[in-house]
Parts: sequence; structure tokens; C-alpha cells
Amino acid sequence: MRKKIILVTGANGEVGHGLIQQLAARPDHMPIVALDVKKLDRALRPYVWRMIVGDILDTSLLETLSTEYEIDTVFHLAALLSTSSEFNPENAHRVNVQGTVNLLKLAVDQSQMRVKPVKFLYASSIAVYGLPDLQTKAAAGNVTEDQFLNPITMYGCNKLYCEHLGRYYARYYRQLARARAVGVDFRCVRFPGLISGVTMPTGGTSDYAPEMLHAAAQGQPYACFVREDTTIPFMVMPDAIKALLTLAQAPREKLTRLVYNVTSFSRSAAELTEVVRAAFPDAQITFKPSDARQAIVDSWPMGVDDSAARQDWGWTPDYDAERAFRDYLIPTIVQRYREPVE
Repeated sequence: MRKKIILVTGANGEVGHGLIQQLAARPDHMPIVALDVKKLDRALRPYVWRMIVGDILDTSLLETLSTEYEIDTVFHLAALLSTSSEFNPENAHRVNVQGTVNLLKLAVDQSQMRVKPVKFLYASSIAVYGLPDLQTKAAAGNVTEDQFLNPITMYGCNKLYCEHLGRYYARYYRQLARARAVGVDFRCVRFPGLISGVTMPTGGTSDYAPEMLHAAAQGQPYACFVREDTTIPFMVMPDAIKALLTLAQAPREKLTRLVYNVTSFSRSAAELTEVVRAAFPDAQITFKPSDARQAIVDSWPMGVDDSAARQDWGWTPDYDAERAFRDYLIPTIVQRYREPVE
């Protein structure tokens, strides 16, 4: 009999760290199989049933997983992030799109065997948006899931296309076949900029916020790559994990959408700097905008409307801006640099 599992891709990433620990903390949790191109961090290994070093582009590996396990839920977090994707857009497309297609095919095959849809939780991004200019951005305010979907980055294009792929595999997979296939239970969280106090920033275009915090805590100067007035929505990592888990647990019949915005607070880079300097009075933060990265962030909204998530599955963040810094980010990062990093 095949073992029923939860599959987490991109397990070594910022979201994967918190998600695995939260999944394992449940008294009735299923065994977790963690998949990443690198070995899982030592601190996470006690929480997983099996660690697999492998690539989501390796179809032979995924076929083996399908044979060995009954996959109940997939948390698909693996991706090349926005900045990295711009340096190698073709490779980003392979990883972010073809990798997602491979996993959706794995999930739909498992759904056929189970005669029950596999839950497929997909981490999307604010990068799917593309506002044409700052005037439109200011006037738009909090945008809904269906507005301004004209991304200007390969990462944003990849994420938006994968949202559509999820819709196809959920509702229309092999729609001309004589016997309609069982689709996947696709559920997508569209994240704002994410800030973690535990893991280091890894190349996201919104990483100026965590980068300035980590630099200040280490007593290092930091040149922020966006203007002081740059404003986008943010969320701290515990709320990101909460969003994924809450959406995963929501009854399917309560969900009116496949893709949901979530958010916590919007702040300008100048406001973030003030908070960091209040906590670290010696912080050396300057502004040296990068024209290319600035253009990308300017194309993202100042805020997003997450009313659908609040109504359908009871979403609400635990951390507003004040609590995010006071109770989570600052104490966690301070503690990180007091202790040796393994």
C-alpha cells in the first residue's frame, strides 16, 4: 500500500522553512516529502519523513514519486525568483513554467488513481501585476485579482501563466476526451513582498525591505535599490505560512475563486527605513535606485484587495506593520546575529 504524503517543492526556500515546521506541528499531520535541488537544511530534517535532492524538471523522478506514494497535497513553492529570472529568462521559463506543468501532471495523474482531486497549493506573486505608470499606480489604490495583469518581468509572466495552467488542470483538463479526467483541486495564494526574520533574502525584487534589516543588524551599510517613495504591500513570513495552511484547509465549496490575493501592510521604502533606524540607531541606509529594478517595482500596485480571501476562507493577517517589526522581525534578526550561524 502506498504511503499517503504531503509533497513540498522548493523546501529549502523562505516559505518552505516555515511551512514544513507548521505542517509537522499538527498532531495528525501526514508524512512530509521535501523536494529541493539542494540538501534540506539540517534544522528542517527532523520534520520531514523523506528528503529528496532533485529537480522538478526531472520527469523520471516525478514518475517515481507517483509510483511510490499517494500524494494527498502538493505545496508548490519551487521557483527562480524575479531578479534571478531576469538574468536568465529562458531558464526561468523552464523552471517556473515547465516545472509547474510537470507537477500539475503528477497531481492530475494521482487524482485519477485516487478518483479524488489532489490539493495543489501554488505560491504566486504580486509580480503578475503591471501598472503602466506611477499616476495609474497612485490612482488604482488596492487592486483586485483581475486588474492590471500585464507583468513586465519573466517571473511575473511565468506566475500569471501558471495561474492559468492551474485553472486549466482544475476545470478543463482533457476536456475533449470521451471520459473526462479528474482535475486537481488548484488553490493559489498571490503573495505581496515577503519578509522573513529567519532566512536570508534570496534575490527577490522586493527584498530591499529584509536586506536593510539584515544589514542594520550586522552593522553594515546598505544602499537601497529603490526610491524613498516606493510603496508596495508586504507580509511577514508567519502570515504567509498561515495563508497557505488556511487556504489548504478551507472547504472547496466555500471557495469562489482559484486565485486569491493576500496582504498585510503597505509601506514606503522611507517609512521602512525609519522603523529600521529606530531599532538600529547606527544603521547606515542610503538610497541608490537601480533604474531597471525601480521600473519593476513601480509596475506593482501600492496595495492589493484581499477581500475575497477574507470572505471565502476567513483570511486575516496576524501581523500589522507595527507588530511585524516589533514582535517578529527585529527580535528574530537581532537573535540571529547574536548566535553563530550553522
